[in-house]
Amino acid sequence: MAQFKQGARDAEAAPKRPLLVIDGDSFAYRSYHALPKTIRRSGDRGGGAVLGFANYLLRFYETERPRAVLVGWDTLDAPTYRHRALAEYQAGREVDAELREQLEALPEFIAACGFANAKAPGYEADDFLAAATLREERRGGTVLVATGDRDAFQLASELTTIIQPVRAGEVARIGPAEVRARYGVEPAQVPDFIALRGDASDRIPGARGCGQRTAADLLRRYGTLEAVLAAGRFASQAD
Repeated sequence: MAQFKQGARDAEAAPKRPLLVIDGDSFAYRSYHALPKTIRRSGDRGGGAVLGFANYLLRFYETERPRAVLVGWDTLDAPTYRHRALAEYQAGREVDAELREQLEALPEFIAACGFANAKAPGYEADDFLAAATLREERRGGTVLVATGDRDAFQLASELTTIIQPVRAGEVARIGPAEVRARYGVEPAQVPDFIALRGDASDRIPGARGCGQRTAADLLRRYGTLEAVLAAGRFASQAD
C-alpha cells in the first residue's frame, strides 16, 4: 500500500508514463466468481472479490508502472440513460449480497492505496473509462484501459490500449489492429457494430438476422448505423 501511495505522489514526475483506468466491476465480478467463498474478512464478511481485485491491481501496477490510476464503478441501484433507451438493458442480472457488500467496500480500498475512484448515480464504469481516456488523449498522454468488457474496444487508438484478461496471469493487448482483426470494423464503429449484432450479455437484441459478419459488412459499406438505416435497411426496426 505504501508503494501505491508513493507511486501516486510521483505521478507528475513521470508524465510519459501511461494513465491506467480500470473497470472496477469487471474485475470484482471476475474475482468473486473465481475465488473460493471460504475467503473471509473480519466479521465473517466475504473477501474473494476484494482479494482478487487487489491482486489484479498490484499486478497491473507493477507491470505497467502507470503515472496514475483511476477505477470506475457502476452504481447498481440507479438507472442510466441506457436503461431509458432500452427497458430490457441488463434485465435479470442479480448480484449476490456478499458481492454487493464487497463492491461497496472496494472504493475505500482504492482510495487507501492513493488512487482515484469514479462513481455516480446514472453512470456506469464504462462512462468514466471513456471520459478519462478522452481527456488523457487530448493532453497527449497514453492510456491503458483494463477491462473484461469488449465494449471498451471502441476506445482503442494509437494512444490507448485495452488490457483484457484472457486466463490466469495473462492478458491480451488490444489496439486498433486487433479490433479490426476480431470484428472487421474500426474501433469507432464498435458501438454501431454492437447495436447491429446485438449483445446477449446486456440484453441488446440487435437487428433481426444480423450476425457479426453481416454487421461488419454493412459498416464497411455504409460507415455508420445511421447511414445503414438511411439506406433503408432494417426499416421495420429503425426506431
